[in-house]
Amino acid sequence: MLALLHTSPVHVPVFDAVRDEDQQGLELRHFVDEELLARARREGTEAVAGAVRDVLDEAVAEGARAVLCTCSTIGGVVETAGARVGVPVVRADRPMAVAAVAAGPRVVVAATPASTLEPTVALVEEEGRRIGRPLGIRTLFVEGAWARFEAGDTEGCARLVADAVDAVTGADAIVLAQGSMAPARQLTTTVIPVLSSPRPGLAAGARAARAGWAHPGE
Repeated sequence: MLALLHTSPVHVPVFDAVRDEDQQGLELRHFVDEELLARARREGTEAVAGAVRDVLDEAVAEGARAVLCTCSTIGGVVETAGARVGVPVVRADRPMAVAAVAAGPRVVVAATPASTLEPTVALVEEEGRRIGRPLGIRTLFVEGAWARFEAGDTEGCARLVADAVDAVTGADAIVLAQGSMAPARQLTTTVIPVLSSPRPGLAAGARAARAGWAHPGE
């Protein structure tokens, strides 16, 4: 069984759908805690470290063979806390970062809440250092998109993100920092590769649950 740690319930059907398409037979168990993201945005990511450990312990106690964190903002804290739980703990956005760095040194990180920019940039930089590639990272904050998402207007959020992404030039890859931005990928017309996390993230989680730990980019 693969446990998924979400900070919004909207991710549950997204990952269920990807599982049904790509990972048939994989048992998923969803743990949703919206307060983790809210508190991390208010007080900083380290403020939720204890609560994250509690969720990971609960997932393992319920039989998880691996845990996939689908929230980019708290991904680093989850990975750190996961070092002691006894099963692989994977960030859903790490395979996306691996692919972005492989595409070239000019990476644009797009986000709807500003709180996601810093941890995602740090993740991409980490993957760049891992393969020895200097990067030129730019950030793109999509004004107004998060408010639409929180109001339940996921289509409006996706359209704003897609329009912002289509205006990007001079990049080798564009990273959609949150899983909630994934629908925008289908609306973009740019020739620049636009990368989202749910599909490659779930694949990495499935590998971890079925066969033990390997780096998500391998």
